[in-house]
Amino acid sequence: MPVFYTFNDRERAFASIEAICGARIHPNWCRIGGVAEDLPKGWETLVRDFLKYLPPRLVEYDKEVMRNRIFKARTQGVGVFTREEAIEWGVTGPALRACGIEWDFRKKQPYSGYDQFQFDIPTGRHGDCYDRGMVRVEEMRQSLRIVEQCVKNMPEGPYKSTQPLACPPLKERTIYDIETPITHFVGVSWGPVIPPGEALGAIEGAKGNNGYYLVSDGSGMSYRTRIRTPSFAHMQMVPRLARGRMIPDLFAILGAMDFVLADVDR
Repeated sequence: MPVFYTFNDRERAFASIEAICGARIHPNWCRIGGVAEDLPKGWETLVRDFLKYLPPRLVEYDKEVMRNRIFKARTQGVGVFTREEAIEWGVTGPALRACGIEWDFRKKQPYSGYDQFQFDIPTGRHGDCYDRGMVRVEEMRQSLRIVEQCVKNMPEGPYKSTQPLACPPLKERTIYDIETPITHFVGVSWGPVIPPGEALGAIEGAKGNNGYYLVSDGSGMSYRTRIRTPSFAHMQMVPRLARGRMIPDLFAILGAMDFVLADVDR
């Protein structure tokens, strides 16, 4: 099965992530105001090698899977929902774009410098399992475009903010003055004080909209936190999509909706 070949590609991607972050699936790399450490020596070679390796593999998978008549027969016209239904059920991410709605937070509400990158938003037309897969395949190519631009335009400079009210100090500064460990202790044990109010931050995750809604009462922690993940909204649609279908169709529907159990129950 082609899926077993893709495991090798995933391991190559994980190898680059692990070399940079020290971990594979959960890199724990990002921090408030920057990242945990500066990029290690040799990171650029690892990333460039992967950028050369994956595109030919995607061409091969396109021939073996996406153009395979059996795969098409099992996915085209299966698990269909319309643009209106997608909006009504709160569908986001590739499943929404497979219906023909060109919505991507990275384009519509840019964050983390995405407005500085050139990439396209893949969309489908039929809103079925096949189009949802097709959108995800094209998104891999667009992701490679983004990564390549990152490699070419990676700036020099500090990897983390030195704002003491929001970020722990740099380790190399902690042995020179007493104020630095004091700031670190207060920031870690108490946390930054957020002004009273409420805010919603949303990003375009691999499976759809990941949002954090926070209510602050002016203390060092949120008064209320609400995490919005895509999988819960998507799994609500499974009974609707599977009604009247054959049991084997359920596997195509579940695979195309691409859910994560930790998202569903969190």
